[in-house]
Amino acid sequence: MRILLLGDLLGRSGREAALKHIPELRAALKLDFVAVNAENASHGFGLGPDMAQALFAAGADVITLGNHAWDRREIIPYIASEKRLIRPINFPPGTPGAGACLATLPDGRKVLVAQAMGRLYMEAMDCPFRGIDELLTRHKLGITAHAILIDIHAEATSEKMAFGHAFDGRVTAVTGTHTHIPTADHQILPGGTGFATDLGMCGDYDSIIGMQKAPALNRFIRKMPGEKLSPAEGPATLCGAFVETDDATGLAKRIEPVRLGGRLAPAMPSA
Repeated sequence: MRILLLGDLLGRSGREAALKHIPELRAALKLDFVAVNAENASHGFGLGPDMAQALFAAGADVITLGNHAWDRREIIPYIASEKRLIRPINFPPGTPGAGACLATLPDGRKVLVAQAMGRLYMEAMDCPFRGIDELLTRHKLGITAHAILIDIHAEATSEKMAFGHAFDGRVTAVTGTHTHIPTADHQILPGGTGFATDLGMCGDYDSIIGMQKAPALNRFIRKMPGEKLSPAEGPATLCGAFVETDDATGLAKRIEPVRLGGRLAPAMPSA
């Protein structure tokens, strides 16, 4: 199975890059499955239902959210009915939506996508390790799912790396989102799970993590609240990872960076 995982879409620039390139990449890389983190797609904060529908139409199979899940209030009734849109699994019981989606490909193969949110330097949440571990008691790689993909939405690199090692050998890939900067540690862990600490954002890198530079700089320099942060709207770099699975086990055969357009050095796996 050939899979594309895209990091945080940020604002109009990131959305437009994803809408343009997902169909192209599905064809060029012969992709079977695409998962996208889109919690920053709406002006940097949240996701609108119309934006989710456009991403699905462009070829995204599952969309994940994160700590900005509820910034657009109209997403709450939408997520209750759209199973392909998921939020962190470790939100408290009773939170709208679900933390995982078992998707079925046209050929009948099944892909489980789940998201967990870290707790270091983040909001107080239920334990992300326990949440994913409980999910994996009900879903087994190679039995109920041909691939299992985990989005760990977290601030601390140590917590993301711990997550990868905690579930090594039980899932196809663990990849991080949230910090908007692509890391260079794409690897297959000893147990066969593909891992990258952070996929990076899909957005304008002539920015401060996707936001216009002047207001963000003032917050650091003056240490006072000031102008509202707004997304940078220059050309976006599409950032993510390509994962190819071993059909016999569901584990990763390779994981490679994907960077396309904008300011960052390009990276594209061979077809």
